[in-house]
Amino acid sequence: MALIAFILECTALYFQHVMKMQPCVMCIYERIALFGIMIAGLIGAIAPRNMIIRWLAIIIWLYAAWRGLELAWEHTMIQLYPSPFNTCDFFVNFPEWLPLNQWVPAVFEATGDCSVRQWDFLGMDMPQWLIGVYAVYFIVGIIVVISQFFSSQRQ
Repeated sequence: MALIAFILECTALYFQHVMKMQPCVMCIYERIALFGIMIAGLIGAIAPRNMIIRWLAIIIWLYAAWRGLELAWEHTMIQLYPSPFNTCDFFVNFPEWLPLNQWVPAVFEATGDCSVRQWDFLGMDMPQWLIGVYAVYFIVGIIVVISQFFSSQRQ
């Protein structure tokens, strides 16, 4: 889980720095959701047999996947139905105690426009692909939650 999220983060950075595509505010927020999934995977890997750590990781995983799904859906709607009333912010809005865009501007600084479609593959652009990615993360997370209520009997 964390490895796939890491690969997706690296892909986003490749698009930004090698292909010179400008990430928008929604792109940055979608990246944060991927970082949340990556962090959840790392937390879960620390001590998977510890129930508290395992549930903490699962909760972070589900929250990040759900928020990522919401963000990707909103971003897709902005691109599919452009309107002066349906736009994203001009600047990322991080809390004062966590100004990621100032600490690591190469990763978290938004310079693009949310309504511009810069790339597509098989007829879908990045936010549409991310809807699928986050939906899979969320569905697998729900399956993992359900599996927590069944004891495994190993022989």
